[in-house]
Amino acid sequence: MKKPLVALVGRPNVGKSSLFNRLVGTRKAVVADVPGTTRDRLIDEAEWRGAVFDVVDTGGLEVYQPKSVADHSPLEVGSRFFTREIRNQALLAVQDADVIVLVTDAIQGLTAADEDVAEVLRRTDKPVLVAANKADNAERREAALEFYALGLGEVFPISALHGTGTGDLLDAVVEALPFRPTPNYEEDDGSLKIAIVGRPNVGKSSLLNKLLGEQRAIVSSVAGTTRDAVDTALTWQGLPITLIDTAGIRRRGRIAPGIEKYSVLRAHRAIERADVVLLLIDAVEGITQQDAHIAGMVREAFKSAVVVVNKWDAVEKDTHTMKVYEDRVREALNFMPYVPVIFISAKTGQRVHQVLEMAARVQEERMVRVPTGELNRIIREAMLRHPPQSKQPRPLKIFLAQQVRVDPPTILLHVNDRDLLHFTYERYLENQIRRVYPFSGTPIRFAVRERKRKKNARR
Repeated sequence: MKKPLVALVGRPNVGKSSLFNRLVGTRKAVVADVPGTTRDRLIDEAEWRGAVFDVVDTGGLEVYQPKSVADHSPLEVGSRFFTREIRNQALLAVQDADVIVLVTDAIQGLTAADEDVAEVLRRTDKPVLVAANKADNAERREAALEFYALGLGEVFPISALHGTGTGDLLDAVVEALPFRPTPNYEEDDGSLKIAIVGRPNVGKSSLLNKLLGEQRAIVSSVAGTTRDAVDTALTWQGLPITLIDTAGIRRRGRIAPGIEKYSVLRAHRAIERADVVLLLIDAVEGITQQDAHIAGMVREAFKSAVVVVNKWDAVEKDTHTMKVYEDRVREALNFMPYVPVIFISAKTGQRVHQVLEMAARVQEERMVRVPTGELNRIIREAMLRHPPQSKQPRPLKIFLAQQVRVDPPTILLHVNDRDLLHFTYERYLENQIRRVYPFSGTPIRFAVRERKRKKNARR
């Protein structure tokens, strides 16, 4: 589902992260009173009045000062060196945003830094709204009117901490959206969407080129060549496919300031858009902690996946090498025991034909629906073989199991008490289901509904 993007920008320490948390309904952004806390962007989904959109939280936006000018930035020492980079990050968010919210501080009032930020934003043709944050009382709300002097549009006195005025701000955001997708809105061409992800320089673009049979993406030995998520359409055995080539994902602390940081955000969004994710691993370097981190992102998004070990031609092998290597991969990715592992060389073309074959097979598994009667038989036999253990006086009872959706397959369990269903027993039930219906490459999502006890009408 394509969603518009709303960017929160402004100078440091005006409450952008607090507003982000308020809009998306989580405490995902790190919030602190020290200016410059947010250096990377966070992105999450928000919904208001039936409209769904992404909100991106940026670092503080400051106009860069020439070296000849003394830096009197209020940023704490660690962030003072990132002034230009923080500004660049905000500008990159603005570049892709459909609506921009300039966050200011109603307590400090209009500052020269706000005017500098406004000067930058006037150069865009995107809708800009001004949120005067920390307007916690009538006096501050009245004082917030001075931000009209920025000449950017309507000013909304708000308190991100208490939620005051955020409804009016969201009303204006929704009105300014270029399009308003709803949870039922879909802009889908019907193709199988496959995202190619992995650390920098593991051969993602080389694999894309080999799959296409032509040079569609720039291939380079320099890590980080691909900065944007690039969609390429092709037809394979009559099946329309969209390949999404992404930038390499580094560990958070190793992401260079500037464009590369934003490319990681785009890679995250590519995973969200995908049906199947190809996680590329460098066979020479072996599986790393960062590979496991990326796999965790895919798992958290409930996306189907195939682990593709690339550069297999460069590994010295004997008859046991592939099995030993696969065991290492599965040990590192023990939270995804269901993923298939294939070994290829994008350079020589070795077993590259298996990539799309496996992705298509995994997508078919993602769409499998287990009949309710069959599902309940599996659950019932599993509970007889291994009854759930509980310290509670009453045992867990599963009255009914239903697969309520596919993509991803979601199992709804009707139980007597949700607290009696331990996650280890849930994993056991999942394994028993997979013995009959493997759902290869695909996570299974469990939902639990507690059946309320019936109260006697008469005593």
